[in-house]
Amino acid sequence: MTAPATLTIAAAPQPLRNTRLLSLALNLPGPAALMRCARLGAQCTKLEPPPAPGLPSADPMGIYSPAAYATLHAGVRVVHAHLKTPEGQASLHEELARTDVLITSFRPSALAKLGLSWESLHARYPRLSLVRIVGAAAERAEEPGHDLTYLADAGLVTGTEMPPTLYADMGGALMASEAVLQALLERAHTGSGVCIEVALADAAAWLAQPRDWGLTTPQGDVGGNHAGYRVYPCADGRVAVAALEPHFAASLCAAAGLPATGDAEVLRAPATHQAVAAFLAGQTRAQLDALAAAQDIPLHTLA
Repeated sequence: MTAPATLTIAAAPQPLRNTRLLSLALNLPGPAALMRCARLGAQCTKLEPPPAPGLPSADPMGIYSPAAYATLHAGVRVVHAHLKTPEGQASLHEELARTDVLITSFRPSALAKLGLSWESLHARYPRLSLVRIVGAAAERAEEPGHDLTYLADAGLVTGTEMPPTLYADMGGALMASEAVLQALLERAHTGSGVCIEVALADAAAWLAQPRDWGLTTPQGDVGGNHAGYRVYPCADGRVAVAALEPHFAASLCAAAGLPATGDAEVLRAPATHQAVAAFLAGQTRAQLDALAAAQDIPLHTLA
């Protein structure tokens, strides 16, 4: 019997083929959601204001990171219009008339001023869905904020170091692309468009749940309490060890000269931590890479 094929991302199904998306969203979450949808086969259009003289784009991302802007808009048709002018409104509604899902990232009050409240849109385009990206949900949707404030609100900012990536923005983009799929599935059942609000603060709260459950706190097994799941110094750098499952932990213990055990209580013991740390401190990155391959230990060395 021939085994079923495993599809690569490039050859994956295109569930959004023949679907038209229009985005008015600037910066990161909206364009990142649109990029995801384009990769799922959607016909994606971005409407943004014309750039000011001397600037490459009216989207801030196009100014402070042209490379990121180019990646986010690959395969996206970009058109320009001033939405506060009659000509811009005409261009917008010409696009909306053939759009399945509209993505925005304005505050609700700003959408209303542009004639794009959900009530107005739904009355004019009953089959159109709206994915409305906001900072925080419901009554907090008018509050100003950014990725950093949403992470702080979710308890994901510790000390004064900046987070290594924009978790709320990228998590919100995934939620927004999921909302596009939800909207289209709902319309397939009812024949009518829907409005789905995606809050970046909710994305941060979703990402914070492992911490809230205690998994990633210092007392949690993936927060440093388990000797097989930690970042250690090694002879010429660092090593991220993820030997959490008993068979991986047993291989790590054996390599460190300890009895080969996957018992979680043993792995939590201070003596085990000390022995594993001492072993790893004496190994180079090359030695640890070879050990990982030979003994099937999940680890990644770092400079």
